[in-house]
Amino acid sequence: MPADTHSGYPFPEDQDLDRTISYRTPRGLPQAGDQHTRRLPNWPEPEEIGVGTVPAALPAALSAAGPAAPLAAPPAGAESAPPRRRGRGWIAALVAAVLVAVVCGGGVWAAAKLSGGGTQPQDVLPGGAIAYARLDLDPSAGQKLALFSIARKFSSTRGSFTGDDPRQALFTALRQDVKDVAHVDYAKDVEPWLGDRIGVAVLPPAAKGEEPGVAVAVQVKDEAAARTGLRKLGLEDGAAGLAFRDGYALLAQTQKQADAYAQRAPLARDPQFADDLAALGEPGVLSAWADLGKIVDASGAAEEAAVTALAPLRGTRFAGALRFDGSYAELTGITRGGAGAGGAKAEPVAVGSLPDSTVAAASVSGLGEALGEQWPRIQEAAKASPGAEGFTTFLDQARDTYGLALPDDLVTLLGKSITVALDERGLDGDQPGVGAVLTGDPAKAQQVLGTLEKMLADSGAPVQLATASGDGRLVVASTQEYAGRLAQSGTLGEDETFRLAVPEAQDATYAFYANLDKIEKLYLGSLQGEERADAAALRAVGLSGKATGGEATFTLRVVFN
Repeated sequence: MPADTHSGYPFPEDQDLDRTISYRTPRGLPQAGDQHTRRLPNWPEPEEIGVGTVPAALPAALSAAGPAAPLAAPPAGAESAPPRRRGRGWIAALVAAVLVAVVCGGGVWAAAKLSGGGTQPQDVLPGGAIAYARLDLDPSAGQKLALFSIARKFSSTRGSFTGDDPRQALFTALRQDVKDVAHVDYAKDVEPWLGDRIGVAVLPPAAKGEEPGVAVAVQVKDEAAARTGLRKLGLEDGAAGLAFRDGYALLAQTQKQADAYAQRAPLARDPQFADDLAALGEPGVLSAWADLGKIVDASGAAEEAAVTALAPLRGTRFAGALRFDGSYAELTGITRGGAGAGGAKAEPVAVGSLPDSTVAAASVSGLGEALGEQWPRIQEAAKASPGAEGFTTFLDQARDTYGLALPDDLVTLLGKSITVALDERGLDGDQPGVGAVLTGDPAKAQQVLGTLEKMLADSGAPVQLATASGDGRLVVASTQEYAGRLAQSGTLGEDETFRLAVPEAQDATYAFYANLDKIEKLYLGSLQGEERADAAALRAVGLSGKATGGEATFTLRVVFN
């Protein structure tokens, strides 16, 4: 943290730096209005040179074919080589490197608290991006301890987390997968210049048919040392562009692009980008943003089926963050805009009122209404499929023989919400407790259910279901005893593991929960050694979210023992 900032900067003073229960938006972050830009001394003149010639070009992550060359100006009078273009393998390598370091073999490691203010990658990366990702390796001291504690629980990350520097742990993990950097010494070649933050921005293609541009911002502590370190990592002369801006090295596919990106207004000033990140709240150690509609446009999808399938993404934006707090890691996100903008808010689900013996459950509100709205598209898709004739025959038979009106009867059955649950009792027996709670009109839903049971019996697949009803709900279960318990209000919402895994369950319009400690007896016996230990370290998984017509939020948590 900078010495001249207060302990909570840039977050409110009453916020605990070592916890992330209350996600708040940073306040007073510096604006990137007066950043200076510099090019590396003796860097080649701007050329439209392809990026594929880099063997390992960008911090510890880039690997492609070709010999490395020193960073030096070309000899006087030398002719420029013709532009060369190969696959942009280093882009994928960079993204993969970040993900490998953050999520490994079932163990998720992250830290959710920034140690202070200062320039973020979006303050130096160019505006107009269609996608952005940021990694911060400078969590607070308490978060570092928790981060390393969690990482050491899992075999795939245990060996990398032997010190107390997340940057060194990241580099150690990368060396295992990128052979071209095996000769690089972290203490000598990387630590003196590498800062704590890395960002990547994807820019729309300059022209139709061209590939998107990519800019990478790496925070540096010493520009001269960074130049030497990047050369050590294999940044080949002339194969990629490099410029410096406000404490960051900006890397691009060509020098011309690097210079242009360094002069452009920063991404942080884009109104929609800034608004989406403000709505997201605390960015955590890993955050991302994307304009899904613009990504669709950049993909150049031309097939009619693909265009139709991707149409709902028009106008949709996404922002997400990976956070960490004590005993769990969470991925939280928000989507805004899109085809559903302006719709009514769905009612909260009642997953917390299930029996406390529930080991897994999934609940969603508004599924029946959504089915009714999407039915014309479902019919169109079915008619275009190879089994179109069979689908039409089924609909005709359901209507003429059984009087089933589709989709209206299915909308009635699904009602306002549906919750499916699995009970711990009988889990390892012949008849486990499985059931569904349908909220809506129980009497009408019971009639539709009877029709469906008759259809199944006539088709040679009879199903005997136990039911119970009351208080606007129809319960369908594998046994009458379990149906009775599902029909009553339970106390799952008071369970500590459930509360950790499914935050704000009382307001969620969709939710998922699985208590892994209670169901691990079904799979743990088949695992051995490190795989068994890794699986045993997982306690629960949960998902909760809220949806309105114009905005949807979600939080996915993995809880550890």
